[in-house]
Amino acid sequence: MKSKEMRGNLLLLITAIIWGSAFVAQSEGMKYIGPFTFQVVRSVLGALVLVPFIVKGNLAKKKEGLPYRENAKMLWLGGLVCGGLLALSSGLQQLGIQYTTVGKAGFITALYILFVPLLGIFMKKKVAAKVWIAIGIAVAGLYLLCMQDGFSLSVGDTYVALCAAGFSFHILAVDYFAARVDGLKLSCLQFLFCAVFSAVPMVMGEQVEISGIMQAWLPLVYGGVLSSGVGYTLQVLGQKYTKPAIASLLMSLESVFAVLAGIILLKQIPSVREAAGCILMFGAIILAQLPDKKTQEKE
Repeated sequence: MKSKEMRGNLLLLITAIIWGSAFVAQSEGMKYIGPFTFQVVRSVLGALVLVPFIVKGNLAKKKEGLPYRENAKMLWLGGLVCGGLLALSSGLQQLGIQYTTVGKAGFITALYILFVPLLGIFMKKKVAAKVWIAIGIAVAGLYLLCMQDGFSLSVGDTYVALCAAGFSFHILAVDYFAARVDGLKLSCLQFLFCAVFSAVPMVMGEQVEISGIMQAWLPLVYGGVLSSGVGYTLQVLGQKYTKPAIASLLMSLESVFAVLAGIILLKQIPSVREAAGCILMFGAIILAQLPDKKTQEKE
């Protein structure tokens, strides 16, 4: 495996760890403020935390005489598209969770691991046979991990399925724009547009109170600085070196790390079924990373 690809995979694995533990923070934050208020505040925090690094990077490049100005049109288009898809997908997820169980929502959302390679076919992105097998194993693992009471579709499930499709397009959009513009700047603009789009349902459907935001400061800081600022930025940087299908598999491990976070932080003991699901998902990731015969022959 190439060093750049390995680095990209590692960044996406760290992303999954951060996102998985963020479920606990988001759950706690919802006790004080509405979901869209949470999303707006954490998106703004995510953008702000990146500004010093962007400024520092620009100054360093300027000092060394390197170009630091981006293709403005491509950068703003990338921020608009990625931010819009992020806001839409997260909003659909929040809407769906109101009418379905958290377990079903987690399972259906993570089906982007199947949607991404399917959509990639239309973009002429080839997916190896072993990756398709790994995807099938991962879906089975997700089912064991998230589904506890059987499977039946409701209105909420439809919203979450649309959310999964939205996240699939988001992953493909990041894959496209991250190769063409600076990752930090793209991530920063993505958060700003996500905040703007999310502010509409926040103003229309939620009562925003400063006291509630202050009470939720710790979950907001974690969600804004780590989950958004660090997590989504690592996604952008990691996807520069990782194929979309592999990236979606790695990021789907957030479900596994959510279970582990529940064990560590909330003392929740997983069932045998959940443990089996985690093992299957880790096995799927390992299978997807195994080198092809052609690669081994070259070596």
